[in-house]
Amino acid sequence: MGSTTDKIKGAANQAAGTIKQGVGEAVGNPNLEIEGAAQKLKGQAQETVGAAKDAVKKIVDKA
Repeated sequence: MGSTTDKIKGAANQAAGTIKQGVGEAVGNPNLEIEGAAQKLKGQAQETVGAAKDAVKKIVDKA
C-alpha cells in the first residue's frame, strides 16, 4: 500500500470514527463510542504509517 493510500484510508477512518463516537454519545451507546474512538486511533496510525513511508522514500531518493 502506498503512502497516499495509507493517508486517505487514515483520514476516512478518523472521520468515520468521529461520527460513530458522536452518534454513540448522542444515543447513549457506550459500545459505539468506544468503537468510534478505536476507529479514530486506527486512522491516526494509518496516517502515521503513510507519513513514515514518505520520509523513507525521501531518504532513499536522496541516496
